[in-house]
Amino acid sequence: MSESTPDIMQHELVERARQSSALTKGDITKAWFIYWLGAEVSSSYERLQSLIFCASMTPIIKKLYPEKEERAEALKRHLNFFNTEQTFGAVIQGVAIAMEEQKTRGEPISDASITGIKTGLMGPLAGIGDSVIWAAVMPLLIAIFIPFAAKGSAFGGILPLVLYTGITLAVSYGLVHKGYTLGRDSIITLLQGGRIKELIYGANVLGLIMMGALSASYVKITSPLKISALEGSEIVVQQILDSIAPGLLPLAAVFSIYFYLTKKGPRYTTILLSVVVISVVCSLLGVL
Repeated sequence: MSESTPDIMQHELVERARQSSALTKGDITKAWFIYWLGAEVSSSYERLQSLIFCASMTPIIKKLYPEKEERAEALKRHLNFFNTEQTFGAVIQGVAIAMEEQKTRGEPISDASITGIKTGLMGPLAGIGDSVIWAAVMPLLIAIFIPFAAKGSAFGGILPLVLYTGITLAVSYGLVHKGYTLGRDSIITLLQGGRIKELIYGANVLGLIMMGALSASYVKITSPLKISALEGSEIVVQQILDSIAPGLLPLAAVFSIYFYLTKKGPRYTTILLSVVVISVVCSLLGVL
């Protein structure tokens, strides 16, 4: 039996809506900005960033899918577990938007493939983002502006936040549009190449250099201990330590905390309390 006239008209209206739903750069930017604003502050215990990711995809889904049932299915697949680094995670959003658009054009893209590409990319991109943003960019900004803050300048506290926001905005904005343009295959090829590994390695090295510089500059530990020798002379322990290696006590403290972290994990409260207790005891004994 042939379709009735109302059904044919409804089908034509749906097809026209699909043809007029081509995404613009502004649509992608709007979705990205929603995700960027809430990625690190809107996490659920069960699915972490899935809520904000789904919310950011809502404008895209409304434009791509004219029928209510299709919109509901699209929203459900973006409510699956999702968690990655905020800045570099924008690539995943760009790829997901491109795949949703391809799906509406009739290309053979299943719901599982969209969910799978998100799941497959969120781990590697989280590693890249943590290595570049948190292990390199943040220590660099802190190292630059700590001297200003130490001298009482308000810019030492304000400018790192401003620059960090500007850098992450610019990088994330570029990545979401690059992800949309390249698509899933190109992104996977890029991740499998050697340049990404070189980027991570370089960022880690830079981050370690900056953390070493910060430790050497702002961890101050000296010993007032003096040992009486023959004929009334004294041996100054700090002078002996400085003759061996300047900053030996701060280096020992930093490495002690580092080895504790590698063995016990990030138990920051325990570390802070231990530092306070050891400092008080050594001060009372006149050792440090």
